[in-house]
Amino acid sequence: MGVSLMGVSRRQGRVLGVSRGGAGGRAALCARRLRRGRAGAMERWSGRVALVTGASVGIGAAVARALVQHGMKVVGCARSVDKIEKLAAECQSAGYPGTLIPYKCDLSNEEEILSMFSAIRTLHQGVDVCINNAGLARPEPLLSGRTEGWRTMIDVNVMAVSICTREAYQSMKERNIDDGHIININSMNGHSVVPQSVVHFYSATKYAVTALTEGLRQELREARTHIRATCISPGLVETGFAFKLHDNDPERAAATYESIRCLKAEDMANAVIYVLSAPPHVQIGDIQMRPTEQIS
Repeated sequence: MGVSLMGVSRRQGRVLGVSRGGAGGRAALCARRLRRGRAGAMERWSGRVALVTGASVGIGAAVARALVQHGMKVVGCARSVDKIEKLAAECQSAGYPGTLIPYKCDLSNEEEILSMFSAIRTLHQGVDVCINNAGLARPEPLLSGRTEGWRTMIDVNVMAVSICTREAYQSMKERNIDDGHIININSMNGHSVVPQSVVHFYSATKYAVTALTEGLRQELREARTHIRATCISPGLVETGFAFKLHDNDPERAAATYESIRCLKAEDMANAVIYVLSAPPHVQIGDIQMRPTEQIS
């Protein structure tokens, strides 16, 4: 049943939770309350340390910015840190309460990963939140692909995720952190195989991430810890991903994002904030999100 505002004062409207703006006013009010609720839920992460891999561009950069906005100390790593340094300066100029610390790391090299975690331990005590975002695809079909391309995808998409996860957990365990969170940025390709030969091997690595995340959840329960594990699996996100996949065919890459209204990197960052804002007793296993217009 609708609520008529005729004869209702502004104060009475506020008490009733409605406004003279009708449905639009109520929607705006709900949105404000939702933002305030998330901000409040994120307060427990203020001042704590998050690692975001692949933080130089796209989803990783958007996630790093969002976490800094919520007061976290964010270690953003990538093979090149020029763009992360620029983002860190932007966050500082904007007056965000957190900080972004750039760190150069080649995630295909285990020694560099271990060195990074050692540095985080020395400078910031350890990791409370680990966002395994870095990932890549190479156009290497199963029948004709190059072994080198397959190995690169395995190294970054599977091995680096596993190593960072292990080291993040050990960092939490040694400091008796019982409320940490490990979030794997997965893909809808980790839940279904599309009829495109150039992404079949990539899809296999993302199916591995799906299995790794659930396996991690089970092992965390066996360890009797309240550290949580979550997968976020997007469909098409408008980033530079397709241009790296189709690096020899930029027109094809551009067409990937022009056919429909894609997700934005900020949509993924919002999903990460949603996951981290969940009450301690809530385990979000996997968020699957597509553009509304995406079919597969």
